[in-house]
Amino acid sequence: MTHLTEGMKAPAFTGKSQDGKPVSLSSYKGKKLVLYFYPEDGTPTCTVQACNLRDNFGLLKNEGFEVIGVSPDDIEKHKKFETKYDLPFELIADPKHKVIDAYGVWGEKQLYGRKYMGLHRTTFLIDEKGVIRKIFLKPKSAQHAEEIIKAWKSLDVPAKPGKRASKHS
Repeated sequence: MTHLTEGMKAPAFTGKSQDGKPVSLSSYKGKKLVLYFYPEDGTPTCTVQACNLRDNFGLLKNEGFEVIGVSPDDIEKHKKFETKYDLPFELIADPKHKVIDAYGVWGEKQLYGRKYMGLHRTTFLIDEKGVIRKIFLKPKSAQHAEEIIKAWKSLDVPAKPGKRASKHS
C-alpha cells in the first residue's frame, strides 16, 4: 500500500508533537526510530498498540529505539491520549496529512463491505542513517514491541564498532 520500500531513504518530515513542539526526522539522526502510523487516538486497537509500546518502552530503549506515533488527530486530542495512557513517546499531530502522505499510508479501506478513505496502520523501522529497514504493513497491535525487536534482530544489521556483526546478537 505504501510506495516506500525497505532500503529506501525515509522521507524527511517535521510535525508538531502533543506538546506543540516541532518533531522532525533529522532530530533522530544517529538513532534507531520506530515511526508508527495509527488511525485515531482512543480507539480500541490504537489504544492496545500504544499501550503495548508504552509497556515495552524500556525494552525498546534498551535496544536503542526511539518511538514516534503519527495520526491525523490534532494536538489537543494527542495530549489527552498521552495523558490518559501515560505514553512516554511523542505523537505527531498530522490533520493535514503531510507526514501521512509522505509515507503513503492514507488510502482506501474496507470494513463490512463498505469502502472509505483512511489511514492504514503501518510501522517503519528507520536506522541511524535514515534508511527504512523494515515496514510492518499489518502490525500486531498487542505484540508490536516484541515483533519490532524480533524483526530488527533478524536483519543483517551492522554491529557497533568493536563488536562482531551477528543476526542473533
